[in-house]
Amino acid sequence: MDPSAQAQDDALPLDAGGEAARQGRPDGVPEKFWDDGAGAVRVDALLRSYRELEKRLGRSLPLPQDAADEAGRARLLEALGRPKAPEDYAIEPAHPMLQSDPDINRRLHDAGFTQAQTQLVYELAAERLLPVLDDARGEMAAERERERLARHFGGDEAWRQTAKQLRTWGERSLSPEVYATLSASHDGVLALHEMMRRAEPEIVGQAGSGGLEPSEDRLQEMMRDPRYWRDRDPQFIARVTDGFKRLYSG
Repeated sequence: MDPSAQAQDDALPLDAGGEAARQGRPDGVPEKFWDDGAGAVRVDALLRSYRELEKRLGRSLPLPQDAADEAGRARLLEALGRPKAPEDYAIEPAHPMLQSDPDINRRLHDAGFTQAQTQLVYELAAERLLPVLDDARGEMAAERERERLARHFGGDEAWRQTAKQLRTWGERSLSPEVYATLSASHDGVLALHEMMRRAEPEIVGQAGSGGLEPSEDRLQEMMRDPRYWRDRDPQFIARVTDGFKRLYSG
């Protein structure tokens, strides 16, 4: 068969009458799909290219046909970014307490998590979980401090009374910063108690482990002091008044 005739058979005429016309390649038609001699698109080349494209797409993104196709599923997940094995996750810890965990990585790998998704899980844990854990540790530490103070001052009820008196004296006598610092720890509270005892020895007794309950006899003795009835010392009078308030407060 005449080669030129075969070329015409394999080409698609562009003119409406079917006559192969010598004309330029239209815009949008790649050169490899154009037959200059026939002035038409090379259909055979176009079909071969299309079939090859289908094969490549099938290899690059395999779709498993059913749930039992584990190999196909694995290829698909790897194409999407999941490592081949859990050990291949490259986790950048968002906090020293959240290091890469092999068991968690295995479960995320089984669920099909990509590298980026697994990294996000660790980052979200640092962002949301660690503050909750910090609050819980703070509450536990504060509860242990309260238990130690209750034992030191003779029980829960004695500690409640002591804490109330310390707060009244501390807020009146110290700066807010100093009072907040001292009242935040066991040792600070003991220091605060000692400061109050030294500042008001006439009111604060030393007997017992609490030692903060004012004595009515001691207050009566202070009222007989010349600073109270003769000099009318405002600071001294205020200390006596505050002592009675603490003595008879509910």
